[in-house]
Amino acid sequence: MALLDHLNPVQRQAASVIDGPVMIVAGAGSGKTRVLTYRIAHLLESGVPPYEVLALTFTNKAAKEMKERTERLIGRHAHSVWAGTFHSIFARILRHEAETLGYTRSFTIYDTDDTLGLIKNIMNSLGLSPQQLNPRAVQSRISGAKNQMVSPREYEELAKDFIDQKVSQVYSEYQPKLHKNNAMDFDDLLLRPIDLFRKHPAVLEKYQHRFKYVLVDEYQDTNRAQYVLISLLASKFRNICVVGDDAQSIYAFRGADIKNILDFERDYPQAKVFRLEQNYRSTRTILAAADAVIKNNRNQIHKTLWTENPAGDPVTLMECEDDKAEGHTIAQKVQEHIGREKLNLRDFAVLYRTNAQSRSIEDALRRAGLPYVIVGGIEFYKRKEIKDVLAYLRLVVNPRDEESLLRVINVPARGIGDTTVDKLIEHATKTNLSLFETVRQVRDIPSVTERVRNAVAQFTALIAKYAELKESMSASELARSLVDELGILKMYKEEQTPESLARWENVQELLSAVSEFVDQNAEKASLESFLEEVSLVAAVDTLVDERNAVTMMTLHAAKGLEFPVVFIAGMEEGLFPLYQVTPDASELEEERRLCYVGITRAMRKVYMTYTRIRYRFGDVSYPVVSRFVSEIPDSLLQKDAPRRSSYAVETVSSLQAARRRYTTPAPVKKPKPTDGFVPDNEVDYENESQEEIKLRVGVYVEHEVFGKGKVTQLSGRGDSAKAVVQFQGVGPKNLMIKFARLRVLGS
Repeated sequence: MALLDHLNPVQRQAASVIDGPVMIVAGAGSGKTRVLTYRIAHLLESGVPPYEVLALTFTNKAAKEMKERTERLIGRHAHSVWAGTFHSIFARILRHEAETLGYTRSFTIYDTDDTLGLIKNIMNSLGLSPQQLNPRAVQSRISGAKNQMVSPREYEELAKDFIDQKVSQVYSEYQPKLHKNNAMDFDDLLLRPIDLFRKHPAVLEKYQHRFKYVLVDEYQDTNRAQYVLISLLASKFRNICVVGDDAQSIYAFRGADIKNILDFERDYPQAKVFRLEQNYRSTRTILAAADAVIKNNRNQIHKTLWTENPAGDPVTLMECEDDKAEGHTIAQKVQEHIGREKLNLRDFAVLYRTNAQSRSIEDALRRAGLPYVIVGGIEFYKRKEIKDVLAYLRLVVNPRDEESLLRVINVPARGIGDTTVDKLIEHATKTNLSLFETVRQVRDIPSVTERVRNAVAQFTALIAKYAELKESMSASELARSLVDELGILKMYKEEQTPESLARWENVQELLSAVSEFVDQNAEKASLESFLEEVSLVAAVDTLVDERNAVTMMTLHAAKGLEFPVVFIAGMEEGLFPLYQVTPDASELEEERRLCYVGITRAMRKVYMTYTRIRYRFGDVSYPVVSRFVSEIPDSLLQKDAPRRSSYAVETVSSLQAARRRYTTPAPVKKPKPTDGFVPDNEVDYENESQEEIKLRVGVYVEHEVFGKGKVTQLSGRGDSAKAVVQFQGVGPKNLMIKFARLRVLGS
């Protein structure tokens, strides 16, 4: 038991149980990863072979950390433990068992862009236009159905409206097409193993004996398919240990089902339940605030977090005039902390409910000269030039991958246009050949010109050449040779534009990534394994801890992370909690759990901001402070003085005047028609003295902040009227006339 002496009493109990079902309810900051790591180490020290242990996580980062910690505890003996994400582990199993399901082991894993392309092609073949049916909506519904394990036939039977009926048509074509392409999407990486285990009991029994001990991290985030997979694997020996926190179940939109953790004791009546309630991360005040919020949820596993940490500062609530003032206030507070406490920029996180909120905060951080990094922004592997090179590499591995073929058949340009591609697809359909087989036989298609035949033949020869070289070259050598022969780097460099040079650098970085992968994985570094790893990269796995910058991300992306100082921006009804009209009970409870997650990311200090005026969807709104703020006791809150921004397009006084006009509108004087016609470039509005002012293009005006300028453009009417004014010294500004308080100087 010496190994477990490093744990607190409850952690030690949870880690020491070897046999039977176990649920560890791990509150935020309670050492969840530590307990999992020690539990695995204890299993191995107790004589369980490492290859009989399976640890399932939701991020590659978590799996890597778990294995590294275990190896530090008991040495290389732990190296044979299977630890990884659900998708990576079951992709690995599918590689071994692919032939049983009618695939080859080199099947392609389609990401969301690939599946979207396939859906668009199917819609086109069915005569469904994107205007009639949004392809992304179709993609979402199909993925949702697969998460709930609803087959195409079942979906057709359940279809209630026109959209569902059309989605059903696409779904019915989509699955056979994936199989024909020797491809699986992300959802298939969970669904195909279920088919495998249910249809082939001997295969299931093999893996039940292989993985006699199953551990699941973040169990509250599992969906229906993951739940079934876990149940199948653990059904024989029932040595299942799940770790999670129902209060951090925030991914219902991805298919996560909180009932999986709430009903665990019903599924396993003999389960031993341990509650990890001691928090090692946050101050007592932060924990009390989070606990006060989450206690308003009805559906939860009871627990009370506590800590031996100091009480700490109260949660600071900051009222800001508008979203620009909000950004400025956050930047100012970061600077104050750095100056007073010598913190690093990486010690700060700005969390928000929607990505759209980041713009004004980014502007403020840039103005303040504060570097920042956005987690979950445009990811490296989703950039066009990277996806193009990856498509070539995927074709080399799996020539049946039609989506990759369609993506690059004319990249770089070879003169193979859409008309030719349509002819190839038509011929493939008529002859029941794969698209790549059709391309190889292009000279047998009379409707294709000789010039295009030669171009297509060169393309297929290139793919065939590298498919053969794949067995004799390393992945890094092959990738660099292929890119050189394609001339992509030369093309981008010769363009000599900032964008093309950035693309050149990105392709070079991809080649470096392949080389790094080969160096780190030695004999296992096949091209197939590199492409698989790329397909399974998660946004949070790309977070670079070494960069000294303020971290910005959505609240969803923040789960699992911690920072000394956390800002939660936009604590306003309709924004957080996010809803359009009135949230239903389950949605509101999930939003509250999200608030709990945000608060508990903080170690020392939490700031919450809300605005009196916010621009959303192009309109001015006057939000009310979030109900979640009112759920925090006043004794834990410090209300800061209202913050005003010198960066706002409108001055504070004009905004206040706008508020008065908005709440008590005065009748607008109508212009006198001239021959029954009022020109669009003439807008009437009222200033505070109720005097009528008429603006025209060419008129000189004065603004309280920007000074004197000339009106260059007018648009809109009434409350939506806007003016573009070229100001002396500060350049053009786009102003809402209702709020701008412009004083006309004359022509």
